[in-house]
Amino acid sequence: MVALTERVQRRLTVEKVEIASDTTAIRCLDWDRDRFDIEFGLKNGTTYNSFIIRGEKTALVDTSHEKFRQQYMETLTGEIDPKEIDYLIISHTEPDHSGLVKDVLALAPQAIVVGAKVAIQFLENLIHQPFERLVVKNGDKLDLGNGHVIEFVSAPNLHWPDTIFSYDSKTQVMFTCDAFGMHYCSDSTYDDDLAAVEEDYHFYYECLMAPNARSVLSAMKRMAELGEIGTVATGHGPLLRYNVVELTGRYKKWSQEQAKAETTVAVFYTSDYGFSDRLSQAIAHGITKTGVAVEMMDLKTADLQEVRELVGTAAGIVICSPPSNGAAAENAEAAINTILVAANNKQSFGLCESGGGDDASIYPLRNKFKELGLKEAFPNILIKEVPTEAIYQVCDEAGTDLGQWLSRDKAVKQMKSLDSDVDKALGRISGGLYIITAQKGEVSSAMLASWVTQASFKPLGLTIAVAKDRAIESMMHAGDKFVLNVLEEGNYQSLMKHFLKRFAPGADRFAGVKTQPATNGSPILTDALAYMECEVVSRMELSDHHIVYATVDSGRVSNPEALPAVHHRKVGNHY
Repeated sequence: MVALTERVQRRLTVEKVEIASDTTAIRCLDWDRDRFDIEFGLKNGTTYNSFIIRGEKTALVDTSHEKFRQQYMETLTGEIDPKEIDYLIISHTEPDHSGLVKDVLALAPQAIVVGAKVAIQFLENLIHQPFERLVVKNGDKLDLGNGHVIEFVSAPNLHWPDTIFSYDSKTQVMFTCDAFGMHYCSDSTYDDDLAAVEEDYHFYYECLMAPNARSVLSAMKRMAELGEIGTVATGHGPLLRYNVVELTGRYKKWSQEQAKAETTVAVFYTSDYGFSDRLSQAIAHGITKTGVAVEMMDLKTADLQEVRELVGTAAGIVICSPPSNGAAAENAEAAINTILVAANNKQSFGLCESGGGDDASIYPLRNKFKELGLKEAFPNILIKEVPTEAIYQVCDEAGTDLGQWLSRDKAVKQMKSLDSDVDKALGRISGGLYIITAQKGEVSSAMLASWVTQASFKPLGLTIAVAKDRAIESMMHAGDKFVLNVLEEGNYQSLMKHFLKRFAPGADRFAGVKTQPATNGSPILTDALAYMECEVVSRMELSDHHIVYATVDSGRVSNPEALPAVHHRKVGNHY
């Protein structure tokens, strides 16, 4: 007998609003979406933003997700006769922004599709019908009349290889699609409440833009050549108007920090094939958590000279398998041969399937890297079905393993850099011994912790310092729930030893450990002295840790007579 799951009705609404002279936003609000292509856990939904610019000629900037087909098309045709659309500007061809291009062109066959050369090529394979096109590059302009002159900015890899920005000099509106956006859905059209959106803004940057930090800086350098930017019309979330300088400044600061990393990993993927782009992003996210920079390159469009230069400077190489047949396979094969020629035995590598149904086998490639003397940073990641949350977690953890391996010498050097007296004094700060456990969907994680302290009485709250490269970090955002297990003095060695082990990516951290489920779904360690069920309220970012503040909802002590374990250190440069 098959159990039927009740279908949940999602709230999908559309907002139409004038954002500047002759400029209308059509914002499709997905209030209840809790995942975005699996790799994001969303707490505040998301939006898909499209724009109409009316001069003497009319341009439509991007469309929407296909789930909004009826609502979007009704709103669009209610606002403008499709036969009056002269241009359809494609910021990039990711389906959540171009999912209704075919529908729009069916009603507006006269519209000229404007995009980067790569975007036009992708669209040909996406919509399978002839269309008028205008290929644009950085600095090109499109005069719509009445003062609306659109200047294009090349912004590849933000976060697709075909991305362009569009700047209207009359209204000072910059249309950026994914860049400077966030997955955040609310009634506010703009960023009028910075405190409400800044965590989602940073999380979005970390997941999508941090692996492309150098590309962010290149695009922002081109942006600086334009006039003043009064509004950033993003493809997701609220538009930036009240905090443009602050929020774009944060992008620049974060990207500069990423780009100055001494170590770089080259991550190669194939756009619009299987799950290659998503899987590679998950691996890249895990790498950047360790302070190692990432350069992503699309095998479908990669220039062989650029491939050679990137591999020559990289300390690590990650490849998500390309298709074995078709036009994309030819360019990918040439790029991979170039990678093999440029690779050296001081580098590390990792391989992942793409789940496209026609993947080139990664086993021969693994053997070639091994023959060249490269170190395998993580086992081959095999994709035999639609990737689940657990698979994306494996990718994230694999990336972290690679980053930690490549930065091991730097970590040792930093530990030795503290002044000996300061080091010893700091080491006299004692702490307890705790195991943090968390369960989110099908993904679970755990971490040994000692930097834990009570932080408030009303409500009862505590803080935990969580290193940025810990696997559990991604499960410690506002709204997430976890259990704090307190270890018992004289009875903690076995649990401490178990959770100090280095786990393979995706390994079950609770195998062989007695647990029971808490009310919030996280594991309680049966042999712990006490436990507390907690919910994250906020967190503060530091250089190498996040300080997580959480409220305590409930708790229990198993042995009132026993004492909690105490952790004494002699130095302050490590745990």
